[in-house]
Amino acid sequence: MDDLIFSLNATLPIFLMMMLGYFLRRVGLVTQEFADLANGFVFKVALPVVLFDDLCRMDIVASWDGGFVAFCALATLASILLCWLVSRAFGCVPWRGEFIQASYRSGAAFLGVAFIQSIYGEAGVSPLMVIGAVPVYNVSAVVILQLMSPDRRVGEGLDAGLLKRTLRGIATNPIILGIVAGCAWALLRLPMPAILGKAVLSVGGIATPLGLIALGASFSFRKAFAVGVPSLVSSAIKLVGLELVFLPCAMALGYTGQKLVAIMMMLGLPSTVSGYVMARNMGYEGTVNSSVVMLTTLLSSVTLTFWIWLLKSNGLV
Repeated sequence: MDDLIFSLNATLPIFLMMMLGYFLRRVGLVTQEFADLANGFVFKVALPVVLFDDLCRMDIVASWDGGFVAFCALATLASILLCWLVSRAFGCVPWRGEFIQASYRSGAAFLGVAFIQSIYGEAGVSPLMVIGAVPVYNVSAVVILQLMSPDRRVGEGLDAGLLKRTLRGIATNPIILGIVAGCAWALLRLPMPAILGKAVLSVGGIATPLGLIALGASFSFRKAFAVGVPSLVSSAIKLVGLELVFLPCAMALGYTGQKLVAIMMMLGLPSTVSGYVMARNMGYEGTVNSSVVMLTTLLSSVTLTFWIWLLKSNGLV
């Protein structure tokens, strides 16, 4: 019972904040425009500040774990390969690219930080997980969506210009910039002025609640249940399949505590809405992707609670 209560304490506050956003949208106190602007603010300002604040106070040399970063990157690449293999069962369908992306890509940068903060009270090792997984997410998404685009002619290769723009986008990604700035601050051992420290703490403090409210305000039960077999299979892979394959690998390598939780979040968080936006902008209808985003967001309240309970009951977190 204590392990179950621990798990619920980690997950329920996250989903209650999302349901608050959903409720506020339904009663008209929050609009979709507000949710879009809030998501942009959290992604571009508040979340980078959170990561900067955690890293700038850290002993980077002592805390750096290249093996952990490499595991996150390799597990992400292996996840993509697994999703590609599953997608072959559907044949040459126009939504195959968005199926693959929705099956492996999660909101690791935002929701991963939120969950780890909920459990441990700090972002902890989540920046290292972000460094390992998020660049792989983004580059792979571009390659997959471009090569499997419904509009692509047979034999047509990857658009080099699009790939170049994506790499530039990664280099200017606010999350990555926040991590780089925090690492540089810590490595240079710069003092943190009290005024600046309070400002950073205040801005970072609104990242999680505002982001969760905005996410909940964008949620649609109608779209979540408007799913077919591809969306159900993709959702099962995202919430359960990847955990079953790669979580035992992480445990076999000796990962426990925050690092194991970060890996579990990387693998089993809901599919990200940014993937749907990217698919739509690259010629896809987006129906499979949007359905997976909604369905995994709804069901992850159960699956994440189960995974945390399982780890806690076995003394791993």
